Amino acid sequence: MPLAVNDLSPPAAVTLKSVVQSPQARFQRLIHDIQAKLGSNDGIVSSNAVRLKLESLLQDYRSDEEAWQGFAFRDPSQAFTRNLVDKGNGNYNLILKGTLTETRYAWPDTTKPGPMQVTQSITFNRDQVTYMADTLGLHKISNPDPKEYAVSLH
Repeated sequence: MPLAVNDLSPPAAVTLKSVVQSPQARFQRLIHDIQAKLGSNDGIVSSNAVRLKLESLLQDYRSDEEAWQGFAFRDPSQAFTRNLVDKGNGNYNLILKGTLTETRYAWPDTTKPGPMQVTQSITFNRDQVTYMADTLGLHKISNPDPKEYAVSLH
C-alpha cells in the first residue's frame, strides 16, 4: 500500500550535512518543500511564482533510487505505473528513472467527432521535469522503452 508523504515528515532537525549525505533526507526534503510551497490549496497552483518555484525544486533534485524505491511498486505487466507518494500538484512530472514520453492532445471538439489531435510529443529522461495543466489540453504519459522500467514523481 502506498504511503502518503505525510507519513514521511522530515526529521525534526535536518542539518545541511544530513541532507547532503542521505538520499532519503534529500527526497524527504523535496516532498516537504513541495508541500510547503503548495500550502493548503490542495495542489492547485494559481500563482505563476509558486509554479516556477515548484519547477525549480524539482529540477534541482537528482534522483537516487535508494531514496524513493520504497514508493515504487512495479507491476510487471506494465512499463509504467503510478504510485502515491503525495497528493502533489498533479501538474509536474519529475522523471526518477528511465524515459517517459508525454504526448499532448488538443481538447476534443465535441461538434466534430474524430481522432484526438496530437499537439506535441516529447521524450524526457531521468531528472528532467515536465509541466502539464488543463489549459494546455489533454496528455498521456508512456514508457517508450519496453526493457527499462520507468518511475516518475507526478
